[in-house]
Amino acid sequence: MPAFPKVILRKNLGRALRQGHPWIFRDALVDAPDLPGGAVVAVAGRDGRPLAHGYWDATGPIAVRVLDLRPVRDARGLVCDRLRQALAERLARIDRDQTNAFRWVHGEGDRLPGIHVDLYDQVAVVRFDGAGARAFYRDLDSTLAECAAPLVLSQVVDREQRSGLGEIEVRENNIGFVVDLGRGQKGGLFLDQRENRQAVARRAAGKSVLNLYGYTGGFSLYAAAAGAISTDTVDIAKPALATARRNFQLNRLSLERAGFHVTDALAFLDQAARRAKRWDIVISDPPSFAPSRRALPSARDAYFCLHRLAATVVAPGGLLCAASCSSHFPRGEFLASVERGVAAAGRRFQLESVTGAGFDHPALPAFPEGDYLKFALGRVG
Repeated sequence: MPAFPKVILRKNLGRALRQGHPWIFRDALVDAPDLPGGAVVAVAGRDGRPLAHGYWDATGPIAVRVLDLRPVRDARGLVCDRLRQALAERLARIDRDQTNAFRWVHGEGDRLPGIHVDLYDQVAVVRFDGAGARAFYRDLDSTLAECAAPLVLSQVVDREQRSGLGEIEVRENNIGFVVDLGRGQKGGLFLDQRENRQAVARRAAGKSVLNLYGYTGGFSLYAAAAGAISTDTVDIAKPALATARRNFQLNRLSLERAGFHVTDALAFLDQAARRAKRWDIVISDPPSFAPSRRALPSARDAYFCLHRLAATVVAPGGLLCAASCSSHFPRGEFLASVERGVAAAGRRFQLESVTGAGFDHPALPAFPEGDYLKFALGRVG
């Protein structure tokens, strides 16, 4: 059997690879061989001994995404095995009668680096992380269809090539959502917040709820269905809030107690604070303020400002639920930002819980970059 092309490490990454870190950056290699994207390679130390095997990306900063420490003789068989394992783990914990939208494959967390696959009923929405991933998983449509049993796929959608696609309705914990597969963010619904939406719902009965950066109303829907006395959903995107209103109607929830505000969240908070308006539960789930390490200084300022203003409008003894979806903003720094923002508002913060993404978004212990979502819930005195 022919040997794999070999790439040689400049840096001593043997321990990190053995512990399960799945990325090798281009600057960690002695040189960049002339290989096609998607080619399976052996990663070797300076002594020439193989340490891991992965696939090559000829253009991106991540040169190799690690598949296994052992030689990968049957790449398609390995992918199929891991697809089936990931789906079995989801179906063991999801009641399909209540929830038919979830993440099937969470890339590195499911040992299928470079792809994410979300299921919306019978439609699979796929995202490739770079040209190398697209080349390695080149037959993914047919592979997904083959490995989906006992589910049936009617369509596989590439997130980068989804023009012309329409809307479908899905369920999440018996709450209906209209999902726009063609234009929706993250494939149409923020599936990673499912358990955090449930956490808010458990506390929402008889409460007023403010949902900042509310998109299509996920937190608001859960709260209203759980008996919240009112919800206010804020987002700068008018189409998203139009869908949020439709989602309320789809679930036969009262629109009389639901506000939809097309405006900037910080401007809304500033005006609410001036009017001394208060809510029992305030949820802040902004887009990533730190898409890269270079953005961290401005992101720190943005998170601090947001947390200060959000704390200002929490009713005494109420709940602040603050989220960050940036892997570059570590958990400890994020929590410190929440506490500093609340203190700057002249309030006290008593943390009750810190969670992350749902179980269908697993993170590897050796891969902190995969632990991107933080969701802090606490009381404001």
